[in-house]
Amino acid sequence: MSDYPLLLDLAGRRVVMIGGGTVATRRVRGLLEARARVEVIAPRIGEELAALVRDGAITWRPESWRPEFFRSELLAGGERIWLVHAATDDSAANAAAAAEADRHGIWCVRADDHRASSAHTPAVARGSGAADGLTVAVGGGGDPRRAVAVRDAVAAALDSGLLPLRRTRDDARSPVAPGRVALVGGGPGRADLITVRGRQLLAAAEVVIADRLGPRDLLDELDDDVLIIDVGKEPNRHPVPQQRINELLVEHARAGRAVVRLKGGDPFVLGRGGEEAIFCAEHGIGVEVVPGISSATSVPAAAGIPVTHRGITGSFVVASAHRGAEDALHALRDAPSDATLVLLMGVSTLGRTADDLIAAGRRPDTPVAMIESGWTPAQRTTVTTLEKAPLIAEQERVRAPAIIVIGEVVGVRGMLGDLA
Repeated sequence: MSDYPLLLDLAGRRVVMIGGGTVATRRVRGLLEARARVEVIAPRIGEELAALVRDGAITWRPESWRPEFFRSELLAGGERIWLVHAATDDSAANAAAAAEADRHGIWCVRADDHRASSAHTPAVARGSGAADGLTVAVGGGGDPRRAVAVRDAVAAALDSGLLPLRRTRDDARSPVAPGRVALVGGGPGRADLITVRGRQLLAAAEVVIADRLGPRDLLDELDDDVLIIDVGKEPNRHPVPQQRINELLVEHARAGRAVVRLKGGDPFVLGRGGEEAIFCAEHGIGVEVVPGISSATSVPAAAGIPVTHRGITGSFVVASAHRGAEDALHALRDAPSDATLVLLMGVSTLGRTADDLIAAGRRPDTPVAMIESGWTPAQRTTVTTLEKAPLIAEQERVRAPAIIVIGEVVGVRGMLGDLA
């Protein structure tokens, strides 16, 4: 392979386009984006090029290209030509133009024959947002469709944050502005289940304050100079109190840093996101909230359990169970009797919760599913009944993080099995 990839600065430099049709028009657009001074040589041009001529964006010589053009330009002391595009519908004319340009030491791109060009244009995409300033240029080895397909895939990965990006100090280019906090819901834990916006913000962060249950694999992709503060909580172990987490958000934002608070699930579903947003607002810090896929619905789905199902129930209730059934009973008070109950943080209090629910009227044989580590390789689902759930959980050594689903929808799992 003899190609030598190179980016040219054509700003203010003279470029000659031979031809005025569709291909020439497309090439002129790119040259104008590069701020080149474009001169079109063609007996006729399309409407788009004519409009550019009227606007003074390009110049036009309404004539056919002549082999002596470059020599006469040089002899007449004309301005230097830096690049030529031969884009007529006549292959012989393109070949002659390319040969003449080569004779005078001018790079020429033949639109009709990649292999016969002294230069050729790759498939190009320019980044935006966090990727602003990046240029993706792909050569397809003579196959432009192949190059375009790869170019589009890379551009999409840049725009979505799938590819790691070094942050720029140009604040206007950063998706998360310095001095602000982004509360990002990371979803149920698997890296590819975070939202596109969440991944973009994470790729541009300077400080990440991370929970234990978020998509922590993504932290390994960040630049070495990103400050990662682990504030993850475990059962009966909260090494960083919530008040201190709130203060950290404000401290780093006030220092002018781009701060991402990475949380599991959705930041506003039993995630204390509201408390953090209020604290920031009270201290004059702007906040962006990025919703995430809540584990309350996504983890049951991973186990083949829909929280609603036609013919079984049309409603569900989500509650924290770290205080037993108190919150659940309060939430169920006005809910339909067949509503599915989804409990978060309920493993350690399952015995008390089951007793309270049965005492409140739930049938002892109500199906129960305990789903551990949803959407991870360690996912495990244990199915039993409400009455037996505390004993089975102890026998099977069910451990947090786990979602507990109580209701007839658990039976659907028998037809589906695990879906993650």
